[in-house]
Amino acid sequence: MTHLTDTFAALSDPTRLAVVERLMAEGELPAGRLVEQADISAPAMSRHLKVLRQAGLVEQRIQGTSRLYSVRAQALRSIADWTLDHRAFWEASMDRLATHLALQDGD
Repeated sequence: MTHLTDTFAALSDPTRLAVVERLMAEGELPAGRLVEQADISAPAMSRHLKVLRQAGLVEQRIQGTSRLYSVRAQALRSIADWTLDHRAFWEASMDRLATHLALQDGD
């Protein structure tokens, strides 16, 4: 569970979530390209990327003087698995809410 806590904490920041979404959409990108569209400084982006790496969400690959980043598919699978594991809870909760609302309409 600690790993998921780190994952969700890392994704709770809008900039880091946007970086992960961009990497998912575009694939591996150099840090400079991530900075260009994020409207933050290179050092700030570096700190965000460090948090994402420590949480296991992104991988860094060094090619010459460039640092290339990509999403770790396994990290996203962990989120999906956790969500699916809790699906029964949410479906039961929604069923209880629907029953409660139906009873309220009858009053």
